[in-house]
Amino acid sequence: MSELKTHYQDKTVLLTGHTGFKGSWMAEWLVSMGARVVGVSLEPESEPALFDQLKLRDRLEHHVQDIRDAAKVADIVKSARPDVVFHLAAQPLVRYSYERPIETFDTNVMGTVHVLDALRGLGKPCEVVVVTTDKCYENLEVDRPYVEEDPMGGYDPYSSSKGACELIVSSYRRSFFHPDDFGKSHQIALASARAGNVIGGGDWALDRIVPDCMRTLSNGAPIPVRNPVATRPWQHVLEPLGGYLLLGMKLSEDQTSERWKSICSGFNFGPDPESNRSVRALVEEVLKSWPGEWIDQSDPNALHEAGLLNLAIEKANRLLGWRPVWNFESAIEGTVAWYNAVLDKNADALDATRKQITAYTELFGK
Repeated sequence: MSELKTHYQDKTVLLTGHTGFKGSWMAEWLVSMGARVVGVSLEPESEPALFDQLKLRDRLEHHVQDIRDAAKVADIVKSARPDVVFHLAAQPLVRYSYERPIETFDTNVMGTVHVLDALRGLGKPCEVVVVTTDKCYENLEVDRPYVEEDPMGGYDPYSSSKGACELIVSSYRRSFFHPDDFGKSHQIALASARAGNVIGGGDWALDRIVPDCMRTLSNGAPIPVRNPVATRPWQHVLEPLGGYLLLGMKLSEDQTSERWKSICSGFNFGPDPESNRSVRALVEEVLKSWPGEWIDQSDPNALHEAGLLNLAIEKANRLLGWRPVWNFESAIEGTVAWYNAVLDKNADALDATRKQITAYTELFGK
């Protein structure tokens, strides 16, 4: 989509969480459009790490910094003077949040506060997108998609921390960055983004279903599946990232209109309804591209995880013109193709990633 490249070229973009799975894909996309990316994150936790596979250390401004340090975050924001901020840094795992609830709340809640508060003294126009999750909603396990106006909540520490992030964004927008006061007391356009369960090449994290599939299949072992009946809104990682980029661009347009004020809000970026499938369906689709077996390791005494979770995406389509590009089968086929190419050494990760970004952007916005 040429409008995105035109918008982000030569912009200074502060990207937190740039060493993670989604952050690395986002950094690569931004760099490819000519943006000056200032990354703020801890070092990658996995080995291998997509961030290093993409050789991003030498292609952006790389700050190894914990967002729980408010003073250091403020110093980086003051020095970078960003035109755009994408806040992706987080503790992203549900099961880990049961083991480390204080770390989860400290990172996800106070880390978000630190980023937003650092922007209060920026003194220049800046579009800000805070990324949370589909799990930010109070999940009642109902058979309908959640809309942006549904209550925030969360059973586990991860989900509730992300619900709290949305409340924080709403508070900062109303208290310090109100759309009615733009150009008067501030120049910050603030929105939030809630995405589904993303999949894609280069995710090497532990305790996530697609990396688990790739690791076990490459070792010739059956895939262990702990919750096969759980339903999730599966989508390729480029789908929500395209939504974030489009949202950031729309936040800069016509900043006095009522439509723009509506864009300063929360958005769902999920797949089409037909991509809301069970974990079992996901694994069986993976096995169509990489033959193997899976085994049911359901544990009735396992920690609580949501069983049913879908997102409504009409608002993003109506106000932003965003819609999903790849369906369930295409997302999984592309994901497995990335791993196959990289693990078989038929392509390096950078080449495989760039090719998928190019293929996606050719369809994005059509």
